[in-house]
Amino acid sequence: MSSFFQFHERGTSFKQETIAGFTTFLSMAYILIVNPIILSQAGMDKGAVFTATALSAIIGSLLIGMLSNYPIGIAPSMGLNSFFTFSVCIGMGIPWQTALTGVFVSGILFVILSLLKIREKIINIIPKDLKHAIAGGIGFFIAFIGLKNAGLIVGNEATFVSIGDIKSPVTLLAVFCFILTIVLMIRGVKGAIFYGMVISAAIGMLLGLIDKPEKIIGAIPSLEPTFGEVFLHIDQIYTAEMLAVIFTFLFVAFFDTAGALIAIASQAGLMKNNEIPNAGRALLADSSATVVGSVLGTSTTASMIESSSGIAAGGRTGFTSVIISACFTIALFFSPLLSVITAEVTSPALIIVGALMAMEVKHIDWGKLEIAIPAFVTILMMPLTFSVATGIALGFILYPITMLALRKPKEIHPIMYGLCIAFMGYFVYLA
Repeated sequence: MSSFFQFHERGTSFKQETIAGFTTFLSMAYILIVNPIILSQAGMDKGAVFTATALSAIIGSLLIGMLSNYPIGIAPSMGLNSFFTFSVCIGMGIPWQTALTGVFVSGILFVILSLLKIREKIINIIPKDLKHAIAGGIGFFIAFIGLKNAGLIVGNEATFVSIGDIKSPVTLLAVFCFILTIVLMIRGVKGAIFYGMVISAAIGMLLGLIDKPEKIIGAIPSLEPTFGEVFLHIDQIYTAEMLAVIFTFLFVAFFDTAGALIAIASQAGLMKNNEIPNAGRALLADSSATVVGSVLGTSTTASMIESSSGIAAGGRTGFTSVIISACFTIALFFSPLLSVITAEVTSPALIIVGALMAMEVKHIDWGKLEIAIPAFVTILMMPLTFSVATGIALGFILYPITMLALRKPKEIHPIMYGLCIAFMGYFVYLA
């Protein structure tokens, strides 16, 4: 096992990888609760979606760990499940069965693009400064999510956002967890993020801030209401409206995953010569998970940016992903216990990991305006638009323009020009 996952070469150990896997799982566990709530609003059975969510995470995480040896967790994407429910099903009035079939088709296209190595090619031709900007931008984005989940940042009609109620007990719990984790990390405690979450959950229950689970073990809900529905509605996707939906699933998932993969590989020190080793296998794993997940009964899966918390805890190999998969397997039987992993418990980990990922911006050549502006826009627009894909798209539009303005067209790969035009068309479509 040590040889297969290259523990020695990557400076890690069984204990370190196990703690990292637990840490990532705790950061991702909310998806088992939130995804069924969101998709049930589209008319889907909540219990079936819970089981489909867990199984897609089990299969996707195991695949990416075994095939690519990356410490990444895969699960249904939070952005795309909201798009599925509120834009496609509720907004367009498309039945969830047809929308799920759209996810299935986009997943098949993903697999084809991965097998042809088109996705890998695109990721590897992205200029290194933009890669660092993407990693840093995702850091700011997930830190913003963490601040929001902790109640430290709230919406405000006058200023868009403002500081939240810092006297709130649950917010104070998040602040305590944040400070505790920082102290543990600075003191060199391995797995500090994991320990911080566990201690905070325990304190939250003792103080009555987090409800204690009524029972420990629960029955696994049946998949029958959703399983295989995609095969019964293939004939309903041949409309202009559904083709546009499939394209959106394809586009957002493509660049959400690309951004997460770049950020995670960079944070873990796995990127070599501006390329990500085994990127094709990693991309094949996440696209396969989307296909399987849609058949089971859940929306598009993606490489989760929460995987960064496990890397911060020391995860460097695919064994971290194997542990994540094992945790989701156990969670199928212990679903009531997941209620103690609240947003206040996990949010400090996201803020800290965001800070660690934001350190990537130091590698950007800020002395060159043609690089600084696209990089800055990429970083800034991820949290402001609440979308990794949108930040990447805007950076990809600006970078070729600034290089053309400098009369250095040959320094840009032809694919980048094609993506620039494609992204412009995408924004026209959105408008």
